[in-house]
Amino acid sequence: MSIEVLPATLERFDDVATMLGPRKPTSSVCWCLSHRLDAKTNRGLAGPARGEYVKRLCARDVAPGVLAYDGDAVVGWAAVAPRAGLPFARSTKIPHVDDLDVWSLWCVRVRPGHRGRGIAHELIAGAAAYAFAQGAPAVEGYPTDNQGQKVDLTMAYVGTRQLFEDAGFTKAADTDSVSGGFPRVLMRLARSA
Repeated sequence: MSIEVLPATLERFDDVATMLGPRKPTSSVCWCLSHRLDAKTNRGLAGPARGEYVKRLCARDVAPGVLAYDGDAVVGWAAVAPRAGLPFARSTKIPHVDDLDVWSLWCVRVRPGHRGRGIAHELIAGAAAYAFAQGAPAVEGYPTDNQGQKVDLTMAYVGTRQLFEDAGFTKAADTDSVSGGFPRVLMRLARSA
């Protein structure tokens, strides 16, 4: 298996929609916006407006995340962006460990039928590589510290501590956040010199 991880650009928006969009176009699903936008803006976007917002994000110079491909098939998504432009910048539950202009990696999704093949590992590595290529001094993730216990798939998008450790991230802090009944930790990977 050879997985390629590429930025989620406008040219790849159909693949972003495959990974994040609803089966029924008028449905209001996350589109990976619930942790990208403030609560008021997030609540104000409904149905197709959510996909249009993501399409505009894909048209920017900095992509809103990365996509994983197995050949021509899109098989995964990871959201990564500068923390300063995200609600994480103002979070009372996720601490800032220093004043670096870090990037946040908060959502990892693998398509059903492709799980258990290491794609999440490739997505995390690819998201970090993309952030570093854009100048990020470090990348943070906020996964669950599930200590090997099963994580409900609906909450698995935050990743697990082990998944981030496998990608070279180290624990930088505890948080006051919980996902799927498990505490979340702040994991960090610094750009190598």
